Amino acid sequence: MPPLRRCGKIGRVQGVVAAGHPLTAEAGADVLRAGGNAVDAAIAACLASWATEPLLTGPGAGGYLLVAGPGVAPTLLDFFVAAPSHGERAELVPVDVSFGGANQVFHVGASSVGAYGTPAGLAAASARWGTLPLSELTPAAAQLARDGVPLNAIQAYIVEILEGILTLTPEVRAQFAPGGALLREGEPFRSEELARTIERFGTEGAGPFYRGDIAEQVVAHVAASGGTLSAADLSEYAAIAREPIAIKYRGRTMLTNPPPSAGGVLISLALARLADRPAPDVSALLDVMGIAQAVRTNDFDVGLAEPGFLERFLAANLGSTTHISVLDAGGLACALTCTNGEGSGLVVPGTGIHLNNIMGEEDLSPQGFFQAPAGRRMPSMMAPTVVLDAAGAAQLVIGSAGSNRIRSAILQAVLAVVDHGAGAEQAVNAPRLHLENGTVYAEPGALPDGHVLPDGLELAQFEEQNLFFGGVQAICHDPETGTVSAAGDPRRGGAVAYA
Repeated sequence: MPPLRRCGKIGRVQGVVAAGHPLTAEAGADVLRAGGNAVDAAIAACLASWATEPLLTGPGAGGYLLVAGPGVAPTLLDFFVAAPSHGERAELVPVDVSFGGANQVFHVGASSVGAYGTPAGLAAASARWGTLPLSELTPAAAQLARDGVPLNAIQAYIVEILEGILTLTPEVRAQFAPGGALLREGEPFRSEELARTIERFGTEGAGPFYRGDIAEQVVAHVAASGGTLSAADLSEYAAIAREPIAIKYRGRTMLTNPPPSAGGVLISLALARLADRPAPDVSALLDVMGIAQAVRTNDFDVGLAEPGFLERFLAANLGSTTHISVLDAGGLACALTCTNGEGSGLVVPGTGIHLNNIMGEEDLSPQGFFQAPAGRRMPSMMAPTVVLDAAGAAQLVIGSAGSNRIRSAILQAVLAVVDHGAGAEQAVNAPRLHLENGTVYAEPGALPDGHVLPDGLELAQFEEQNLFFGGVQAICHDPETGTVSAAGDPRRGGAVAYA
């Protein structure tokens, strides 16, 4: 493999990181400069994101990590949020959130908290593929949390639209409205407690979060607030290594998130439907988006957890989140997607941990809340993805935030690269569409002038790009020349750092 070269620049690079915040990306690039590999860099970037993107991720979140490259069997590490124990619980608290061109109701409070997976997942990834100890990956993140990170425009916007969550309890108000008013652009998010929690993760690993004093504090606080997360839910939690979906498309192989996650399955279905067509236009794109929406029935969601579901499903149907993408100089690709939902509004005293609200996400419980048995992974749309060329080298490392919009954001970016030869920046910045429940949501320029929607579809036209349409972080690589291009999504303040 030729050495990596930054597109448009002369000279070699040690790798590249695309992430949701400039400091997140830089934390990962620093690790590449220090000799770490793509997985080390992704872990360091993820830890930094707990301070730079505190409303999207954190130690109380969950996610997935996909790794592929020379000498590594492609693997998807599942550390998404699992359903908690059942029992008497407080009512979910509905909060209406406006994205400007669309409104969405999220449900928060203690009953929305599931068993988090981020500490378990990062520790497992480090042990399995990392080359640097966790103790060397945490100091930068802890310092960011301790010193404070001024909110950029995107993070300040997220604080603004999530006001109903961030004023729910005294603990969350202390973290996000320390002076009595919500943090605004330019004001720092700072948490000494979170800094100490990050440092403990570096020295002690995931143990305290699942079987030690941190777990005890979490369970006690959730119980006192009316939730059902139990000590057993945490002590029995473990990251799970899975074989990724491998779908052929235009001579490439797309690796993505397998069941019981939903997003990778639906993206695979869409690509398989498009494989025998010419380069898809808007009509074809809306067609496969409609198919992907229609197949998400009760049987689909229940079946995701069953062995052999993917093979049966594809055979029968073929007739606030943040993402980090990393590619290192050795060709190892790592795609890591994490989410805290919107946060439950519960911050555990003494830890700085804002717990997830995954059990209150309608997108993840389309058949109704609290249907999943304890311990079952919730069916996320998150789909960290790597596209391999015919020789098996990584051509595209990609993933997105954005709830149900994840599947359409990734699909459109993959098509831009593979079918239209777009570079990372062009693919990420292109206007997007999303079809859901009979409504086509569109950014300016996504629909050709004069395009007529099929009967039965309504148009929700946005006036500008919006984080509603996801946050794609992408790296494109030409294995023949070694040139790389990367892009962070401007919709969510994304950034790129080369090492």
